Amino acid sequence: MPDMKETLRSKKLFLLDMDGTLYLDDHVFDHCLDFLEAVKRQGGKYLYITNNSSKSVDKYVEKMNRIHIPAVKDEFFTSTDAACVHLRNNYHGNKIYALGTASFKEQLRGAGFPITDRLEDDIDCLLMGFDTELTFQKLEDACILLGRGVEYLATNPDWVCPTAYGFVPDCGSVSQMLYNATKRMPYFIGKPEPAMALLAIEKAGCRPEDAVLIGDRIYTDIACGVNAGITTVLVFSGETTREDWEKSEIKSTYTCQDIAEIYRMIR
Repeated sequence: MPDMKETLRSKKLFLLDMDGTLYLDDHVFDHCLDFLEAVKRQGGKYLYITNNSSKSVDKYVEKMNRIHIPAVKDEFFTSTDAACVHLRNNYHGNKIYALGTASFKEQLRGAGFPITDRLEDDIDCLLMGFDTELTFQKLEDACILLGRGVEYLATNPDWVCPTAYGFVPDCGSVSQMLYNATKRMPYFIGKPEPAMALLAIEKAGCRPEDAVLIGDRIYTDIACGVNAGITTVLVFSGETTREDWEKSEIKSTYTCQDIAEIYRMIR
């Protein structure tokens, strides 16, 4: 295997997961900003890619700037962006029930999709995101719609979302809960689907061989990069432990403790 330091220094595009990789909640990991500056110094660029669909891109820009990580709208590619691409290419129905946050629905409406958050007769698709504003009414609506046989999509299969105090249930966990009630699982759009990485690479105008994906989850981040055929780096600052990685059948190209260790390699 090529030397990790040499490989990372040769990359032109860094696809960066955020939660658990660059920060947790409002806590920015050590040397995160130094790492971003080092990428630019070596002539590279980066895109923030995340399965967390609870925030729109505009809200992510606001958050990143608030915690002093430089960010502009064009530097993001989220699972909601991937969902928009999927809907444009595959959905030709009447109305979509968006089970998600107000921010999630705002981005979908802004992209021109026929979105509703109320139970109506002409709904033919249920699209679920990571909903930090989840209510029982939404779950009941989803069960009714799934019983009708509507198309069923979800932005991401993540079981949990990391926080400063541990983890909270993510979209994959809610999907499992709905499966227990309806016996239906969604088609997941975001990571680990290779399209998430390949669309981001296309957006950046790069080649897959010039890209590296850095993330903290094996079954989404790393699996996405493996499925897309690109270099991957697993960090142990979020959900995955080294023991998890050793037991997993999915293997990243490299592993690092955190973004600070990667920074020290490319500085």
